[in-house]
Amino acid sequence: MEYLAFRNLVGVSHTEAEAKALAEEFEILDGPDENGEMFTRPGKLSDHFPKPYPNPEAARAANNGALPPDLSYIINARHGGEDYVFSLLTGYCDPPAGVSLREGLHYNPFFPGQAIGMAPPIYNEILEYEDGTPATMSQVAKDVCTFLRWASEPEHDDRKKMGLKVLMIASILIPLVYYMKRHRWSVLKSRKIAYRPPK
Repeated sequence: MEYLAFRNLVGVSHTEAEAKALAEEFEILDGPDENGEMFTRPGKLSDHFPKPYPNPEAARAANNGALPPDLSYIINARHGGEDYVFSLLTGYCDPPAGVSLREGLHYNPFFPGQAIGMAPPIYNEILEYEDGTPATMSQVAKDVCTFLRWASEPEHDDRKKMGLKVLMIASILIPLVYYMKRHRWSVLKSRKIAYRPPK
């Protein structure tokens, strides 16, 4: 999520005050100061979401040697979009008879090659919804897919609204311009131009 900032949450899932409070919970490395030293400060709305690991080596060590990908554009990058991610998240199962997997791999028929290094990330009752929604695996996977769709295009809704406004204005202006063109050019089009050869 390195391409998203805390300000992207305002008006979507958080108020401005809530987003500021969330950002301030994180210590952001900044600097250098007047002495050339780096320092940490509370997060601001303009800061991007912090990475879960300090460096790629720490990320590999925590994930069986595999570097976790950035998921900002995973919905747009995969054929099937949300359907693929939903199937991947909920598709973990025991391998069929005759299929053996290396240690540290898990069977998922929706992953190319069917052997994936990521352990099942979600399961039933992994979290608790404030509104009492049952935290089934499919509900959590649906929410994750919805979030990833938004993360890939935070401006999607605004772009669609603007496109609708442009179409509405164009549907009014184009007939007017066409009428004005017919009206203005009708005089010229009805003129008869006679060519008189010189005497």
